[in-house]
Amino acid sequence: ERITILRRDIAKMISFGLEEGIAADWQRLHLEYRGIVAQIPRTASRLELEPVAAELAALAQEVRKALESHVKSEKTSANESHFERHIQNSNTQLPELEPGLEEDQGASVAQMPETRSQPPTGYPLGMVLRACPDIADYARNGISGWADLVETANLVRGALGVSPDAWNQACEAMGAVDAAIMVAAMLQKGEAIASPGGYLRSLTAKARAGEFSIGPVLMALLRGRGGGQARTG
Repeated sequence: ERITILRRDIAKMISFGLEEGIAADWQRLHLEYRGIVAQIPRTASRLELEPVAAELAALAQEVRKALESHVKSEKTSANESHFERHIQNSNTQLPELEPGLEEDQGASVAQMPETRSQPPTGYPLGMVLRACPDIADYARNGISGWADLVETANLVRGALGVSPDAWNQACEAMGAVDAAIMVAAMLQKGEAIASPGGYLRSLTAKARAGEFSIGPVLMALLRGRGGGQARTG
């Protein structure tokens, strides 16, 4: 189905942009994407879905342009560097150029926290992916284990507007796996959560107080989906 392909393409492009630290307003693009997806009815005719497909196609083009402009700028920079090296090699009297400041490519993706990452007792990965299938769209190589889920959640949290500090604090308080499940749950809930960063911090505080349980969140999402099917990417 065209909409399914467009959804996965957009999600993976946004995920790639975040992972590579490419300069673009990924949070705005992601919010626009989630807004379009939220309009998709559970049952609809092909005719009813055409406007949604058109919106997704237009957004996919915008995201693709953001990535293409980065590729073009990289090529330009590479050509300029080659030209500068050529001048330096052909004229020994020219002063050595000061090296450019290294860009902070990790600004949008936090360091993977060294925290406990054991799966939550009684909640297998398949169940989590049935409750929160959308996160699989953002995984570069699918989600086949807990490490894949944590890595993908670390990318998605940037698109949701969750800061590296909020993510790291959550990982320390509840464990990397539970923090990743909560990011997947926030992604699945979409616009129902106005401030994902604030929401995650409140759950982090509950985890530190021993009052956090991920079970009710997963159960509510599963009930809302009527059981649903897992997507691994």
